[in-house]
Amino acid sequence: MYTFSSKLKTFSFILMVLGILGIGYGFFSAPKNTEEVEKILTSGHGEHGEIAASHEAKPVHPTVAHEAKSTHDEASHKEAISKDSATATAHNLEDIANHVEENHNTKTEVVASEKHNAKNAHETASHDAHADHKEHVEHVFHQLQNKPWAALYVAALFFMLISLGVLTFYAIQHAAQAGWSPVLFRVMEAITSYLVPGAIIVYVLLVLSGLHFNHLFVWMDPEVVKHDALIQGKTGYLNVPFFLIRAAIFMGGWIAYRHFTRKNSLKMDETGDATYYKKNFKLSAGYLAFFLVSESMMSWDWIMSVDPHWYSTLFGWYVFASFFVSGITVIALTTLYLKSRGYLEHVNNSHFHDLAKFMFGISVFWTYLWFSQFMLMWYANIPEEVTYFKFRIEHYNLPFFGMVAMNFVFPILILINSDFKRVPWIISMAGIVILCGHYLDFHNMIYPATVGDQWFIGVSEISSILFFLGLFIYVVFTTLAKQPLLPKGNPLIEESKHFHY
Repeated sequence: MYTFSSKLKTFSFILMVLGILGIGYGFFSAPKNTEEVEKILTSGHGEHGEIAASHEAKPVHPTVAHEAKSTHDEASHKEAISKDSATATAHNLEDIANHVEENHNTKTEVVASEKHNAKNAHETASHDAHADHKEHVEHVFHQLQNKPWAALYVAALFFMLISLGVLTFYAIQHAAQAGWSPVLFRVMEAITSYLVPGAIIVYVLLVLSGLHFNHLFVWMDPEVVKHDALIQGKTGYLNVPFFLIRAAIFMGGWIAYRHFTRKNSLKMDETGDATYYKKNFKLSAGYLAFFLVSESMMSWDWIMSVDPHWYSTLFGWYVFASFFVSGITVIALTTLYLKSRGYLEHVNNSHFHDLAKFMFGISVFWTYLWFSQFMLMWYANIPEEVTYFKFRIEHYNLPFFGMVAMNFVFPILILINSDFKRVPWIISMAGIVILCGHYLDFHNMIYPATVGDQWFIGVSEISSILFFLGLFIYVVFTTLAKQPLLPKGNPLIEESKHFHY
C-alpha cells in the first residue's frame, strides 16, 4: 500500500501556491488600457515614437515651390507689360491691364486651390496614419491582455490531455487484453483521476471565453463575425452554445468511462469475479469508438478554432499523437518514481522497455504527422494554408523548430538503442525533454492566434505550469494512496508479473 509522503505533498502545495501567485501577478501586470500599451510600445519598441515623430514633422510640400515659381513668372510678365506700355495706345493698355488682372486672379485661384488640396491631402494622410496606429495599439492591447489567459489555458489543457492520453492507453490495454501491462493499471488509474478536476478547469475557461472575459477565440466576438464572411459561413458549428454543449458531452463521456472502469477494477479485487473484466473490455471498446470522434472534434474546437481561417485534415491525429506520447511518458516517470521508493516490486526492466518503446514509437509517429502536415501545405503554397506556418517560422522560430528537436531528434537518438530503454535515468531524461517539447507544441498551436508576436516565456507561463503540476501531483498521488498498487483480481495479473522481453 502506497503512502503519500509528507515531503511530496508539501512540494505539491508549494508549487500550487507559487503558481497561484504568479498567475495573479500575470493578470495584474497585463495592461489595463491603451495608454499603458502606448508606453510599452514607446519604451520597448520605439514604434510609437517613430510614428509620432513622423506626424509632427513638417515636410516642404511641392505646392510651395510651385507657388514661388508662379510669383516669379508674374513679376516677369508685369515688367514686360511696363516696357510695352510706352508705345501702346491707351486702348491697348487698358486691354493688357484687364488681361493681367484676369491672369493674376486665375493664378491666385489655382495656387489657393492647390494649397487647399495639399492641406487636405496632408490632413488625410495624418488621419490615416493616426487611425492605423490607433488600430495597431488596440490590437496589441488585446494580445497583451490575452497573454495570461493563453498561458493558463495552454497549461490547463496540456495537463488535462495528459490524463486523457493515459486513459486512452488504459482502454487500449483492456480492449487488446494485453498481458504485459496489468501491473501498471493502478498507476494508470491514478493518473486518469486528474481528468475530473482538469476537465472542470478547462470547461470553466471555455465558459469564460464564451462570456467574453478574454479574446482567445476570435469567432466568439460578434463584431469580428459581422465583418468576416468566412467565419459567418461557419457559425452553424462555431457558436458558443453548441461549442459548450459539445465540450460537456466529450468530457462527460471520458469521465464516465474512467469512473465505471475504475469501479469495476476495484470490484474485481474484492470479489475475483471475471465478469467485471468482461465489462471493462466492452466499455473500453465502446470508449475507443467514442474517443475517435470526440478527440478529433475536441481538437477542432479547443485548439484549431483559435485560428478559424485555417484548418488541417490531419489536425486531430496530430494533437492525439502529442498528448498520447506525453501520457505514456508520465506513466513511465510515475512508475520509475514509485519503483525508486520500493513500490511496484513486480515491475521489471521489461515493463520499462515496453513503455520506452511506446515513447520512441509515438514520437516517430508524431514527427510523421508533423512533417506530413507541414510539407504538404508548404509545397502547395496556398496562401490561407501556408500563412499558418509562415507566421510561426518568422515569429516563433526558436519554439517552432526547438520542439521538433525535442520531440523527435532527441528521443530518436536516445531511445533507439534497445539497452537504453531499460536504464531508468535515460528514460527519465528523455521523458522530461519529451514533456517540455510537447508543452511547446501546444504553446505553438495556441499562442500565435491569441498573442501574435507578443509572446515570451515569462511569469505567466512558468507559474501556470507550476500550479497545474502541483495540482496534478497532489491528485495523482492521493489516488495512489487509496488502494493497493497491485490489481490482484485481474485475470492476467500473473502473466504481467512474470513478463520478460
